[in-house]
Amino acid sequence: MQHFSKLCEELDSSTRTTDHIEALVRYFQTAERGDAAWAVWFLCGNRPRRVVTVRQLQQWCAELCGLPEWLLETCREFVGDLAETLALLLPVPAQPAPESLRFWVEERLLPLAAASDAERHRIICSAWLATTQRQRFLFNKLLTGGFRIGVSRKLVVRALSRSSGVPADVLTHRLMGSWKPTPEFFTSLLSAETTDTDISRPYPFCLANPLPPDVADELQRLAATDLSARLGPVDDWVVEWKWDGIRAQLIRRGGQTFIWSRGEELLEGRFPEIEQAAAALPDGCVLDGEVLAWKNDQVLPFTELQKRINRRTVTRSLLSQVPVRFLAFDLLEHDGTDIRSVGTAARRKRLEDVFAAIPPDSSLCTTPQLQCRSWPACADLFRSARERHVEGLMLKRANAACEPGRPAGLWWKWKSEPLHCDAVLLYAQRGHGRRAGRFTDFTFAVRDGDQFVPFAKAYSGLTNDEIEEVDRFVKAHTVERFGPVTSVQPQLVFELAFEGLQLSSRHRSGIAVRFPRIARWRRDKTPDQIDTLETLKSLAAGLRRTEEHSTTPKTTKNRKKPQQSAENPPPDRLGGLFAGLDDAP
Repeated sequence: MQHFSKLCEELDSSTRTTDHIEALVRYFQTAERGDAAWAVWFLCGNRPRRVVTVRQLQQWCAELCGLPEWLLETCREFVGDLAETLALLLPVPAQPAPESLRFWVEERLLPLAAASDAERHRIICSAWLATTQRQRFLFNKLLTGGFRIGVSRKLVVRALSRSSGVPADVLTHRLMGSWKPTPEFFTSLLSAETTDTDISRPYPFCLANPLPPDVADELQRLAATDLSARLGPVDDWVVEWKWDGIRAQLIRRGGQTFIWSRGEELLEGRFPEIEQAAAALPDGCVLDGEVLAWKNDQVLPFTELQKRINRRTVTRSLLSQVPVRFLAFDLLEHDGTDIRSVGTAARRKRLEDVFAAIPPDSSLCTTPQLQCRSWPACADLFRSARERHVEGLMLKRANAACEPGRPAGLWWKWKSEPLHCDAVLLYAQRGHGRRAGRFTDFTFAVRDGDQFVPFAKAYSGLTNDEIEEVDRFVKAHTVERFGPVTSVQPQLVFELAFEGLQLSSRHRSGIAVRFPRIARWRRDKTPDQIDTLETLKSLAAGLRRTEEHSTTPKTTKNRKKPQQSAENPPPDRLGGLFAGLDDAP
């Protein structure tokens, strides 16, 4: 624990990539294999299941410190982080325990899942009283699932490659899927042997970069005659719709089927219709694509798909209400051979050959490749994206290999412009971490007659100076407090941007927005000039009618290319983080 705590301190004390790599290399070269395995597991973003509530941790800490719980909650509000607050308040031991990271995880942290509340109380309090302040802070982070540090998986892989000599792409692949952080795994991870016996292991995902704003602007204005200087001829690119679903890999190996999400979660049993259809795929086949809710030959909104995401057992009723489909756009493995180094167009040809034998009524199909003879024609297709209920377009270089991460210039995502509305700030809450002590998390409202109705939360989009200014306003114009939430006088108007808008019976406002964020501070507007709830509901109803009557891009069962039209989409403006927000208190 001491060595891992020191590593985290070194990583947190510098922003230089070279310093991070050197610290990681030193750790991996000197740490015991069991400790190193757990370190890799945590640094790659894995977390143990959280089994202790915030209330329990606060109560137990207050008891040890002899403090009233309200005072501890106040301290936490201003510190901005529960793990740090507890670490600062608890007494420092005279003789901290020297046990390893592996011991702390396997003997202290993991046994909590099967323990009673009384046993959890005993284990955690004894752990607190046996660690230094920094070690305790780290333990609390692991305990609460809040462990995050400024190191990406790519950086961890670079350090492992440098310390072992194993190529980074090999290590990236070995770290995909499910693996247990054991000494044996760490040994095999850094082994020169490349044999992999795990038939369920997915490949690293290739991700797209946003299309540069200046290029997107030129395309939208159809001033695309000289874009070949930036992107090359349009024939050099594969153009596809950008679907709003779950990015996933569908694996068929050894007579078994595995579905892995981009977040490396095995979606076993959640999409039985896809697993059943995958039995028709040839063995040694890995597809890359999207899981979408699909009914009556059209894609359903992502909110419908959300009803099935966390269901490990799916009822017949839900299968009927929200059927799903896997839309494949790439083939990563064919006949048991990794073909990611083959160009995009050539992989697509093999994908179509595979799907030539798939039944036409299957839950598996391929996404269409769009026919664009010029960049202006590509822009025309982009304009029809929203009414087709797709997010925009994907541009993939035809001769590019499928590389892990976000390789520059190979895949571009061209997303539709967000929807906008003007809303007033109604509630505020202090932030966490570096934003601790300042009001940075905001709830916004629109007008409904003479009242303001909260409908969205947002915490990104303001500059540091604007955050400071809003923080001062909140403190000076507080109306009432609801625990950590503060209501303020409705005076500040902001323009919000969001990706989707739907009617929703789950929220008091009657609407749900997706990915809201602050676009700009409307200092030129007053609260009586903001948008109304009726306007938002009308727009949501209009979008729903458009989706129901639009022609969803047809998926392809064979190699025939569908003809695409280029209708004009409805306007995005209305006039003037958290999807599924429960309205403010």
